[in-house]
Amino acid sequence: MPFATTPDGVSLHYETGGRGAPLLLLAGQANNHHWWDPVRADFEDAFTVVVLDWRGTGASDRPDTDTYSTRGFAADARCVLDALGVDRAHVYGTSMGGRAAQWLAIDHPDRVDRLVLGCTTPGGRHGVERGPEVRRSLARRDPEAARRALLELMYTPEWLRGNPGPFTTLGDDTMPPHARRRHLIASGEHDAWDALPSITAPTLVVHGADDLFNPAANAPLLAGRIPGARLHLLPGARHAYFDEFRATASPLVLDFLSDSTSRGPVGT
Repeated sequence: MPFATTPDGVSLHYETGGRGAPLLLLAGQANNHHWWDPVRADFEDAFTVVVLDWRGTGASDRPDTDTYSTRGFAADARCVLDALGVDRAHVYGTSMGGRAAQWLAIDHPDRVDRLVLGCTTPGGRHGVERGPEVRRSLARRDPEAARRALLELMYTPEWLRGNPGPFTTLGDDTMPPHARRRHLIASGEHDAWDALPSITAPTLVVHGADDLFNPAANAPLLAGRIPGARLHLLPGARHAYFDEFRATASPLVLDFLSDSTSRGPVGT
């Protein structure tokens, strides 16, 4: 089982598969590399795919220290690339992974070839927060009711009726409470607004048009803030668009990553 070690001594578990140019996939908040299990194979024919367990998740260390932030997660991802000897990679981050991907492209532009930001937000006062009804649904005392609420934010009812699970996008249930809390705080404190115009990597912003968990209004904000970014909204899709709408989303991302003329608007 391969590990990378960060400057503060945290061991990060990662995996690789496939062949071709490197593609780093970054998972959502409180999730490990299994977030990508439903779609990982879509990319492994064209790319050497790299996935990792964030600090606090999976087989990575779980320090109870003040070292969790989206900018710090970006630095952790860079450590994984260093461990693999990868100088430059495509980066596809979704949800909190998209927040970290923003910082990776901002702080280490020489390490990012093409950038895909999925179901994510610029954060801060410019980001569009989920509504109070969504927060209330996730805060239910009944764990099963809260889980059902999360499922319905991730997937459409029609899809859930035909797909009973198991699901890989609902969080790492092995996380200790301190790590889960620190992930939540890190994601909530993300604010890359002022730095987004410095991103030089060709960028694709993808979002489910019906996403309430991370409101779809964040997508045009991101695309408008990053020079030359392309925007694609998936009609009917919710937060886990990459899973439920895999047949559309994966080819969309693959085409973008393979397109040498990938600047300029796409439309919705």
